[in-house]
Amino acid sequence: MAGPSFARTRRRVSEAAGLMWPLLGACLWAAVVGYKPVIIVHGLFDSSDDFKNLQRFINESHPGTNVTVIDLFDRGASLEPMWKQVEGFKAAIYPIMQNAADGVHFICYSQGGLVCRGILSILPDHNVHSFISLSAPQAGQYGDTDYLKYLFPQLVKSNLFHLCYTAIGQRVSICNYWNDPHHRDMYVNTSDYLALINSERPNPNSTEWKENFLKIQKLVLIGGPDDGVITPWQSSQFGFYDDNETVIEIQHQDLYLRDVFGLKTLAARGDLFFCTVPGVVHVWWHSNETVFHTCIEKWLV
Repeated sequence: MAGPSFARTRRRVSEAAGLMWPLLGACLWAAVVGYKPVIIVHGLFDSSDDFKNLQRFINESHPGTNVTVIDLFDRGASLEPMWKQVEGFKAAIYPIMQNAADGVHFICYSQGGLVCRGILSILPDHNVHSFISLSAPQAGQYGDTDYLKYLFPQLVKSNLFHLCYTAIGQRVSICNYWNDPHHRDMYVNTSDYLALINSERPNPNSTEWKENFLKIQKLVLIGGPDDGVITPWQSSQFGFYDDNETVIEIQHQDLYLRDVFGLKTLAARGDLFFCTVPGVVHVWWHSNETVFHTCIEKWLV
C-alpha cells in the first residue's frame, strides 16, 4: 500500500507537470509558428542596453523569438556619418538574414530608422518581412530640440544649414538628414544621405534601390504628436514642412506622388501602415508597452 510520502510525491509531480504543460505548449507553438528573428537598430546616443524592455515585450508575446539588438555605433559613435553606419550595421545584420530562411523583421528606432532604410536600399538580397520604423525622422529633421542644443549650443535651427550643408557638416550623422525647408536647394545638392535615399536629386542607383526597398512585405510607420524630438513629428510618417513650415502629409509629398522609392507602390499593395500614439515622448517609444501591443506586436509573425 502506498504511504503518505508516495502520495505527496505524486502530487508534487502532478503539480510540476501542470506548470510545465503551458511552457511546453508555448515552446511547441513557437516552433510550429516559426517566429521570424527580430533585429533592432538603435538611435542617436543610444546603445543596445536601452532596449531590454522591448526585448522582454517580444519574448513574452512571441516566445522563442530570436531577438538581436545590434551593438554598434553606441552613444557618441552614433554621430558617425550615416553611410559608415549603414555599412557597419549591414555587415552585422547580414549573417542573421542568411541564417533565417523565412526572413527577418526590422524594428529601427529614431536615427536607426534611417540606417535601416539605407540597408534596405543597397542590399539586393535582404529578406526583411516587416520594416517597423519607430519614431524615425524619415522625411528629415528640422527643430530646436535638446539634442540639437547639446550638439550645437551656438546654433539654432534657422542657421544650422551654414554648418550642415558643408563637407565638414556632412561628417556628422544628424547633418546627413537635416532638412531645412527654407534652403531646399542646398539640402538637395549637399545632403550625402537623405537626399540620396529619397531620390530627391538624380541618383544612378535609384531604380535598383527602389527595387531593393520594395522587397519588404510591410512598412509600419510609428510616431506621435507628443514626441518632442522628431520635428515635425509627422516626419516619422513621411510628412514634412513646406517653406512656410506648414506640414504637408505623406499623401501630398512629391516623393510619394512620384513614387520615387516605392511608398505609393507599398500603399497600393496594402502594405503601408501608420500607427499614431499620443502622449509618448521620444525616449520612451521602445519602452512603452502600449506602443508595443498597439503598433508592433501583430507584425512580428
